[in-house]
Amino acid sequence: MEKPVKKKQIAIVSLDARAGESYGREVESLFGDYAHISLYHVQDGSAMGALPRADLFVVSTDAYGSAEEVARHVPMGCQTMAVEVSFRWSELRKLKEIPPGSKVLFVNMTQTMAREAITQLNQFGINHIHLIPFYPGATLEEDVHMAVTPDEMRYVPQEIETKIDLGQRPCTSGMMIEIALRLDLAFLLETEPFQEYFRAIATNNYSFDQMFAKSIRLESQFHILMETLEEGVIGVNERGEIFACSHHAEEITKVSNSLIVGKRGEKVFPYIDFSKCLKEKSRVSAQVKKINGINISVEVVPVLRQDTCVGAFAILQRFNDVEIRQGELRKQLLHKGHYAKYGMDDIVGKSQAILKAKDILKKMAASESPVLLIGETGTGKELFAHSLHQSSRRKKEPFVAINVAAFPENLLESELFGYEDGAFTGAKKGGRPGLLEFAHKGTLFLDEVEGMSPMLQIKLLRVLQEREIMRVGGNHIISIDVRIVAATNESLEQKVEEGSFRRDLYYRLNTLPVMIPPLAEREDDIFLLIRHFQKELESSFELTEPVRQFLKQYSWPGNIRELRNVVEYFIYTGHEHITMEDLPPTVLNSRCSRLRPVIASPAAAPGHARPYTDAFWFVLRELYQASEEGIYLGREKLLSKAKSCYLPISQQEIRAILTEMSDHGLAKVSRGRGGSRLTPQGRALWENRETQ
Repeated sequence: MEKPVKKKQIAIVSLDARAGESYGREVESLFGDYAHISLYHVQDGSAMGALPRADLFVVSTDAYGSAEEVARHVPMGCQTMAVEVSFRWSELRKLKEIPPGSKVLFVNMTQTMAREAITQLNQFGINHIHLIPFYPGATLEEDVHMAVTPDEMRYVPQEIETKIDLGQRPCTSGMMIEIALRLDLAFLLETEPFQEYFRAIATNNYSFDQMFAKSIRLESQFHILMETLEEGVIGVNERGEIFACSHHAEEITKVSNSLIVGKRGEKVFPYIDFSKCLKEKSRVSAQVKKINGINISVEVVPVLRQDTCVGAFAILQRFNDVEIRQGELRKQLLHKGHYAKYGMDDIVGKSQAILKAKDILKKMAASESPVLLIGETGTGKELFAHSLHQSSRRKKEPFVAINVAAFPENLLESELFGYEDGAFTGAKKGGRPGLLEFAHKGTLFLDEVEGMSPMLQIKLLRVLQEREIMRVGGNHIISIDVRIVAATNESLEQKVEEGSFRRDLYYRLNTLPVMIPPLAEREDDIFLLIRHFQKELESSFELTEPVRQFLKQYSWPGNIRELRNVVEYFIYTGHEHITMEDLPPTVLNSRCSRLRPVIASPAAAPGHARPYTDAFWFVLRELYQASEEGIYLGREKLLSKAKSCYLPISQQEIRAILTEMSDHGLAKVSRGRGGSRLTPQGRALWENRETQ
């Protein structure tokens, strides 16, 4: 931290010179490198009359008689604050050693000063002795043989046998903090001299001290994080004023942190949309900006506290920096090799649902056609992809996996297809092959394929049709032999209807679809998987019967991944027999334990072949609430609401329910993004549900 060019001026005003010099030494020890300290004393006359101007006057409460008198001596417009004194912890420990019940004189210059000090000592816990105020002119009691004084031995009666000098009372840590804040020297509060001072001085402001210490730690951690991140970071407060700019951001933008702090963000950086982020309280997605002749990715993220936007951060990345980091990660990956780690035997389960899925997968392994793995989050789609490769004729060739949703669109293309030398700013000299080339003769696993952009969908379709690619910036065709295995936890058919996923690509990927069953459909496998995880984690415990019944009925929205988490939770309880009290709170209190019907399942309505299901009533309820608000609901919104209350329902089921409602005149269902709404008959069904 750079020191201020010009030293601050601090004036200390006290009643007598001895106290003033003590205060001056303490202030000098902490602020001497940044401020010049002047001392003025009432008793020697130096504090009388108009005093020279200073940035801050620190005045002892006994120096002048009133605020009006202070105003007569301190120049107008100068900051003024009071001297506050305390005791050192080391001196308080001496007082603690005095035998309980002892009568002890507390000797000071005036009665007021003696009583104030005694009150403060009581607050610090010195209550085991009887402290008697003593000052010039006071009467000495006959049975008192001990006295303590804050460096005022001259006033202690000669006949007192035991005399303890506590030394001049030190300034409080709160006073030092206030000086630093008033003079814009807050950065000094983190230095070791200040920390040592804070530890030495007694205080009863425990809550303040804890909060102050915590704020200092958080601020330090924030600055460390800012400078550790490889991206440039610029922070603004709720008014859009810059309060932070990391070293990397300074390098990218060619501005100086010291010159921009406190200024409006968009005036300094017109290419960063801080105002939109603050106003809409939402993320401004990454955009490419040309800054100082270099392509930079700029993203703005809001900081929300209880739904109030209290600021925002801009994240800046050079494209060539991103490529360099990706290259380093690829080198590590290549050193490890691209291979499948799991086989069919690693798919644990004996339920009919999982055995059927494995049997279908084995048959598909013999084919060369693309495979589409469809399943909820946590069902083990990547495990199935590994097993498919291991069971195919390509098992000795590379197995390359990539999560499509994990990459920004502007990097995914070069990641999959590679690039030629000079294809874009920061491109590696000589170019680089993409993952499709790495997977030549083997298998490429595309997880969360629904997140692929329309442009890349076209390029992937060409790969499937022509078995050839062209690198970014290239001009020649590269033939490849790659089997594509894709996975999704959403309905690609729905995406096709909405227009966000190409129909021709969908049918190419959907040549051999495999449904991965959710754990809720694999009741027989739950305890088999628990034993498997116990062995893997080297632990043992037994489930009581109520817990076994609960786990069989639980709907497992997180599937196998959630089950493994539950097993780990059981292990860390340390209990040999797991009871209902040992269930994780998120599981025990979840509305998914068995989704209770919105109402009791009624008999079928006229013209309806079967009773309505819980899922049907859920959709009907949501559509009814939407109609009350005058809005339409689409399938995506219904799916999102179902997930938020842990209702195990797929897009296909929602679509079937909406079709069913439409067929019976309960709802009008629009294609595409139009949404669905209830008819009067549908509203009546919900309103009369108790009588159904």
